[in-house]
Amino acid sequence: MKQIFQNIILETIKRRFKKNKQKLSLKQCKKEIVKVKVEFTHIIYDSLLIILGVLSASFGLKGFLLPNLFIDGGVTGISLIIAELSGLSLSLLLVAINLPFLILAFYTISKQFAFRSIIAIILLAASVHFIPFPIVTNDKLLIAVFGGFFLGLGIGLAIRGGSVIDGTEVLAVFISRKTALTIGDVILLFNILIFGFAAYIFTIEISLYAMLTYWAASRTVNFVVSGIEEYVGVTIISDKNEEIRLAIIEKLGRGCTLYSGKKGYAKKGETLMPIEIVYTLVTRLELAKLHTEIDKIDKDAFIVMHSVKDAKGGMIKKRSL
Repeated sequence: MKQIFQNIILETIKRRFKKNKQKLSLKQCKKEIVKVKVEFTHIIYDSLLIILGVLSASFGLKGFLLPNLFIDGGVTGISLIIAELSGLSLSLLLVAINLPFLILAFYTISKQFAFRSIIAIILLAASVHFIPFPIVTNDKLLIAVFGGFFLGLGIGLAIRGGSVIDGTEVLAVFISRKTALTIGDVILLFNILIFGFAAYIFTIEISLYAMLTYWAASRTVNFVVSGIEEYVGVTIISDKNEEIRLAIIEKLGRGCTLYSGKKGYAKKGETLMPIEIVYTLVTRLELAKLHTEIDKIDKDAFIVMHSVKDAKGGMIKKRSL
């Protein structure tokens, strides 16, 4: 298997240099081998996430939602409603209804993202159609909660793999760029229409369970994409910046960055005093300990915090999937 990958990498490098009509030096060859290895590693990792996401979403649909006539939000919810009313295949509807959104993604986001999403949705449709997942339960509450959980897990893993299996997010990104609405606002309005339609066509009870399913799915997506231990960027301004820097490194075991600034609180004609500003990145669970260490050194330190969706490298705490 290793030899096969090595051959693929070498052939890819040869094609690239042949296309550009360049001669291959030893230094260039080594550099390109590293680049192509990284590319292939990421492709394999992303593909694995997408496949796991597709299987999880399929299990949520066939093991919980479909057998019990439950629906969800987004394009999946529309597909489930149409499939129930018309008797058409859910697999075909998933591809057909997502197609306009993927075309939109092709022109507004990126070709690679659109291509990955098309593959992911086709795999989802094939999985729903061919894989015989068992029916887990008939309890309505368990169906809504765990059906939403597995569906959200699938959507989240697909997003981590660089694709979507529900085109609603693409539409939300597009509308948010053209209007003052946020992505969350667009998705919420879109789903309110779906749930209102479900209440009118079916029953209010089904619509309420659909809202619960959507809530479970959306919370799971947030956990998978952002993680339970969300990163927090912390900016610390203090005269005792060196002591704070050492406390972050020695007591918390985290890295930090110092950058030069000036104290802005000065009247006209007064000289602005230079100061070193400390910036570090910790998880939300480590925040209390950081505050404790800073208070030990300087209770009057000025601290600014903001959420960071993800981070990589340095001495940050490695977050497992």
